[in-house]
Amino acid sequence: MPTIITRGAVSAKAYGFGVSGGYSVGKSLRFRRSATAYLNRTFGTATNNKKWTWSGWVKRGILDSGTNLYGLLSAYAGVSNTYGYIDFYQDGIRISDYTTGTQNITFQTTQVFRDPSAWYHILIAVDTTQSTSTNRLFMYVNGAQVTSFSSAVYPTLNSNTNINSAIATYLGNDPSNSPGYFDGYLAEVNFVDGQQLTPSSFGAYDTNGVWQPIKYSGSYGTNGFYLNFGNTTSTTTLGYDTSGNGNNWTTNNISLTAGSTYDSMTDSPTVTSASVANYATLNATVPSSYSGTLSNGNLNFSQPVGATNAVSTVVPTSGKWYFEAAWTGGNFCEIGIIPAATAGTSSGVSATNCVVMELQTGTIYKANVSQQAVSSYAATTDICGVAFDCSAGTVQFYKNGSTNGTAVSVTAGSYAAFVSNGSGAQTNTGFVNFGQRGFAYTPPTGFNALNTYNLPTPTIANGAQYMAATTYTGNNSTQSINNGNNNTIATTFKPDLVWVKDRSATAFHYLTDSVRGANLQLYSNSTAAETSTASAITGFASNGFTLGNNTDVNGVDNYIGWQWKANGAGVSNTNGSITSTVSANTTAGFSVVTFTGTFAAATVGHGLGVAPSMIIVKTRTQASVDWAVYHTSMGATNGMYLNATNAQFATSTWWNNTSPTSSVFSVAGAAQTNGNAQNMVAYCWAAVAGYSAFGSYTGNGSADGTFVYTGFRPRWIMVKQTTASSTTNWWIYDSSRDIYNVAGDELAANTSNAESSGNTDLDLLSNGFKFRSSTGGLNGSGGTYIYAAFAETPFNYSRGR
Repeated sequence: MPTIITRGAVSAKAYGFGVSGGYSVGKSLRFRRSATAYLNRTFGTATNNKKWTWSGWVKRGILDSGTNLYGLLSAYAGVSNTYGYIDFYQDGIRISDYTTGTQNITFQTTQVFRDPSAWYHILIAVDTTQSTSTNRLFMYVNGAQVTSFSSAVYPTLNSNTNINSAIATYLGNDPSNSPGYFDGYLAEVNFVDGQQLTPSSFGAYDTNGVWQPIKYSGSYGTNGFYLNFGNTTSTTTLGYDTSGNGNNWTTNNISLTAGSTYDSMTDSPTVTSASVANYATLNATVPSSYSGTLSNGNLNFSQPVGATNAVSTVVPTSGKWYFEAAWTGGNFCEIGIIPAATAGTSSGVSATNCVVMELQTGTIYKANVSQQAVSSYAATTDICGVAFDCSAGTVQFYKNGSTNGTAVSVTAGSYAAFVSNGSGAQTNTGFVNFGQRGFAYTPPTGFNALNTYNLPTPTIANGAQYMAATTYTGNNSTQSINNGNNNTIATTFKPDLVWVKDRSATAFHYLTDSVRGANLQLYSNSTAAETSTASAITGFASNGFTLGNNTDVNGVDNYIGWQWKANGAGVSNTNGSITSTVSANTTAGFSVVTFTGTFAAATVGHGLGVAPSMIIVKTRTQASVDWAVYHTSMGATNGMYLNATNAQFATSTWWNNTSPTSSVFSVAGAAQTNGNAQNMVAYCWAAVAGYSAFGSYTGNGSADGTFVYTGFRPRWIMVKQTTASSTTNWWIYDSSRDIYNVAGDELAANTSNAESSGNTDLDLLSNGFKFRSSTGGLNGSGGTYIYAAFAETPFNYSRGR
């Protein structure tokens, strides 16, 4: 479990949760690796290079799992064997210190930090005078201590580090490595001379468990400094120290020239206003074969022939949005919008409701079909704008502030901004602006910059109120499991569905719910009928569940308990032709439904008030009958077995070829969904923006795998291939077992197997998930997959992971 830091005051407006005592970070500084941008200064005196703290908010641009280094803070004496640095290396954080060739410090995190869509808070605290070696250096990310390292050499007692010594010091560059320039954004940089501090000096968890910056109020020491990058009088003043010490920094290759090189940004780790928030960039987690090469904080693109889809990291579901773009070289560069379901895939401009303007000709296309031959084409000196209204379903293009063509109609829904190399024979280059630097032209009235402040306010700000993934160790006796143990602020709830799996050994999955009763179990990996076991899951508590001494759920092994909140024991529901008993939570889009089957066409009330996106049904009283799965991406004419590896198949009897409605789901004459006089149970989920998502994706068979946008940082994901059968399990991941990326602790809903750990399957990100494996069961080339996902935090507020 991450270290829990005492909460302090955070911004009420920033997160909209009624927290008092606001603090806003108004500016960040972009570092362009391509421009060799950095800051430097040399301290006159090494006041205390045994004891210091560096704190910075970081948003990554270029990602690189190779051998390049990306410097955050470094000190370099000008000779190869005397230096110290904090870098990104192979997407982990690396800390090293050498003096005349003697190694003093070497750290490399096992955890990787390759989420370019949100901010990280990184804190390094050093005190080499500590008698215990492991207390001499601490690393924290987003308030939690990092403890897993592929290499860890702690400083020797009372050793001097090169950082905070009287040699050249750099921000955004590590000259001891070539090239060592950082690409991305820095904000709220503090350096404290003479103290080894904890995260509570610089941040706090808000009331929904999201780490927030707070103003540092202590002493900085002689060489300490505070850079807020807020003085934009000139590039010189951008490097001014505002701690009161006057330890100013020299800016190098930083620009305040209007246009694509302007580096003072309102991209911020605090979601403060319509203009100060976490901004969209082009998404570096989309496979490069689709998006091309991104640079300069992921606001510039270079797309070779065939690169069809560089999309925005922010994908709104409703509202009015505006962005600008320009091309600087190549031919047939296209800008526009693409449906969220297709964003990050190879479909590109052929996707239904994908609308683009070809800049070099002015032609407007929809689904790759010409709609308007507009005579006003764009030169490389022109700025083109796109205004898209997700709610009304319209797209209007602009050139230099004037409309270009007429508005194009699309289906209302969720869209990403994107750029594409259409049918050109050359590599296209250009840049985008989502509003993090001033727009060249005023957006049309009512249209917003593409940032997280302007996203719709989520109904669920903290997913831990409704869904939990709780790890625990069995004791072969009795115990209570607290579902606040795996979230930062110990949020708890009373669950209505509890799903337990032994991680250490072969054992059945146990599913029980508040409508059937805690002592009644079903098994997702088995066709067995319901059993009664008084010594397994024994009850539902206000903060979790209780256990007896059954060794499948409470032996001496490690376990995971997945839990969802419905609404208690259930009430009678007469919306369908079959009367059901329903426990429904309309806020979280989850219900438990029991009913007696008729083996004939019928409808069953589910209580959600919106159509379910996924339904899992099991007969309770008839043996040897499979679990039935409905998923919105398969439709009501198809089904799959939860307890087996079978591919999707056509069935007219499971769902009566009828899609669920806001009040009922349909069944027909099938034992799996409507057994004759059999007691049945159905678990129903509806998608809730910012909390749950149910969809499909196509695998690409690459370690640079498919990216799936969910609109939140996932807590739990289940994936199943629909187009192949052998060994394609229902794979389940969660952020409690995989507390850092890359995630690879596998459990399968359809098998009793113990957990397989140490795999490199996927990254859980601030806005979705990204596959890092070509494994056929997850990301096979051309394979179609469905998924269900539930949130830790909506993307409006989430941090990089």
